Amino acid sequence: MRMPTAIKLHKASRTLELAYGDERHQLGAEFLRVHSPSAEVQGHGKPILQYGKLNVALSRIEPAGNYALKLCFDDGHDSGLYTWDYLYQLATRQDELWADYLQQLAAAGKSRDPSESVVRLML
Repeated sequence: MRMPTAIKLHKASRTLELAYGDERHQLGAEFLRVHSPSAEVQGHGKPILQYGKLNVALSRIEPAGNYALKLCFDDGHDSGLYTWDYLYQLATRQDELWADYLQQLAAAGKSRDPSESVVRLML
């Protein structure tokens, strides 16, 4: 289990900073929201693509025992428990996971921007 040595919520930049000794990672609220381990997002084995989360922010973080964090987002989502191992995986695979997410959005014709609707024209 990779437990962070320090955790900081930066509300202004909407990021969660995790330190593992000298190693530091900044995880954006949008990234954390679309990768929530909750059943609402993971869909009981068939993940449900999250979109329109560009402006989401973390409102608070709470410890969940000695094994996880409960992240509370300003869009009302607060049901995912981010275990230490899952947070470390998100931190160390962030670039790859984000690229995959952007590809999924494009393939589904969805946008990160909640005020934008993508329309595909079949010509």
